[in-house]
Amino acid sequence: MNCRIVVRGHIDQTWSAWLSGLSIFYENDFSILTGPLPDQSALYGVLLKLRDLNLSLISLEQLEVQHGNF
Repeated sequence: MNCRIVVRGHIDQTWSAWLSGLSIFYENDFSILTGPLPDQSALYGVLLKLRDLNLSLISLEQLEVQHGNF
């Protein structure tokens, strides 16, 4: 599953590996984490880490996967 997670505050980009390899971008006072996660369990793991960092979850969405023509 591909996901997009938005939290309030800035997460250092060096934490990407700790957050399951999600890419980290910034928009104003928010960090945007995007990328693939293997399953829902991995998503919960990322959400628990964000909670442990005391970051406020703004939004979470599953992104559509673009499939090639077969």
